[in-house]
Amino acid sequence: MAEKRDYYEILKVDRNASSDDIKRAYRKLAKKYHPDVNPGDKTAEARFKEANEAYEILSDQDKRAKYDQFGHAGVDPNGFGGGGFGDFDFGGFGDIFETFFGGGTGFGASGRRNGPQKGRDIQTSVEVAFEEAAFGVEKEINIFRMENCDTCHGTGAKPGTEAKTCTTCHGTGQVQYKQQTPFGQFVNVKTCDSCRGEGKVISNPCKFCHGKGKVRKSKTIKVDIPAGIDDGQTISLRGEGEPGTKGGIQGNLYITVTIRPHPLFQRQGNDVICEIPITFVDASLGAELEVPTLDGKVKYSIHEGTQTGTVFRLKNKGIPHIRGYGRGDQYVKVLVEVPKNLTQQQKELLREFSQLDGDNNHEKRKGFFEKMKEALGI
Repeated sequence: MAEKRDYYEILKVDRNASSDDIKRAYRKLAKKYHPDVNPGDKTAEARFKEANEAYEILSDQDKRAKYDQFGHAGVDPNGFGGGGFGDFDFGGFGDIFETFFGGGTGFGASGRRNGPQKGRDIQTSVEVAFEEAAFGVEKEINIFRMENCDTCHGTGAKPGTEAKTCTTCHGTGQVQYKQQTPFGQFVNVKTCDSCRGEGKVISNPCKFCHGKGKVRKSKTIKVDIPAGIDDGQTISLRGEGEPGTKGGIQGNLYITVTIRPHPLFQRQGNDVICEIPITFVDASLGAELEVPTLDGKVKYSIHEGTQTGTVFRLKNKGIPHIRGYGRGDQYVKVLVEVPKNLTQQQKELLREFSQLDGDNNHEKRKGFFEKMKEALGI
């Protein structure tokens, strides 16, 4: 048999705690672990019994004195300590627990089970292209959801018949039963077994939905993807979930948006980032580039001597703001390509170039690049 825990440790009080401290500690644990609060929880039931036993000893001055002197042996009913559970005076705790756990619905009851209940929410996802997320798009998505049966119109009863009020719970969906305990009489509430909490009994169930009142259906829904939406954001469509019960509102549909990667563009907030390659000739002499954007190609002139890694900005060429006006910018990073597999002529030209230095040779250098363009076929 497992060794018993210390009663003061169980109630989480000091050994010098007053009677009021012990009572407060016990009431707190009793409320937390009471079976009505934790139906079917064996661990909570064990904690509740453990707290009862500790309070039964420590609330009695004589038993507490014996426990302080001899430990558990001093209060063992089969040992020299004498006394037992039947000697415990609960001192009015019956009315305390009647307040917490009895009368009406109680902690363990489903007080609103028989009232209107909102329908279940549905979650799904949709994939869109980079440009579609940037400028918005209408998509059709297919979902499966429970809907009211067309045959019985959601009643669950065979057409021409109707559900009858449960004679066991009289339509409340709950039954009360009284339980006598050492704390007094508890009034407990549980779901009615006859109608399973529905308050009505269907004698002739609908053959199509088998009395459930709902059937699983496929439905196609159009959804507007707003311009500027980002990857992982969710769109909510109110009332597109499953139907409620007993007049409850319909649930919602939540759609998570996934954006396919783009071969050229990356997104940072509302800005677009891209990289474009340029020849070292264009980087050296400057050139007019055709830059891809979400709106199509635009022309942009780079200066003479542009270095690899240089970033320039195209204003208002980014992603529209999903809540507000305007757009982000596009940032373009140029990467200077070094030619490979040079011909003998190209190598000679590069050696010639290496001998040209200084501002005085500007015209010669410019002439060299013209030759280089011709040699490279640019």
